[in-house]
Amino acid sequence: MFSSRIDKVDWNTRLVTGDAIAEITRLKAEDGGPMNIGGATLAGAAMRAGLIDEYAIAAYPVLVGSGTPFFTALDSWVNLNLVETRTFPGGVVLTRYETRR
Repeated sequence: MFSSRIDKVDWNTRLVTGDAIAEITRLKAEDGGPMNIGGATLAGAAMRAGLIDEYAIAAYPVLVGSGTPFFTALDSWVNLNLVETRTFPGGVVLTRYETRR
């Protein structure tokens, strides 16, 4: 039988069952090392909490008409500085921005 509940994770992933924003805040204060956050819901919550230092956005040359918006409504603007732009074969473009504080 298939269960949608995740009980364990591998490699350098952390499973959080409580307040994810509190855990991200704790981890940032602990060592301040790089941390990747994936998924529109979690990333959106981290963005609203002001916890994201850098955004890496990959744009693929494909248009789709549905899905969960990655950048949901925010309470205020997030000002960014461009750090890097790279183009890959097939037209994929990566842009990296740091949060201007």
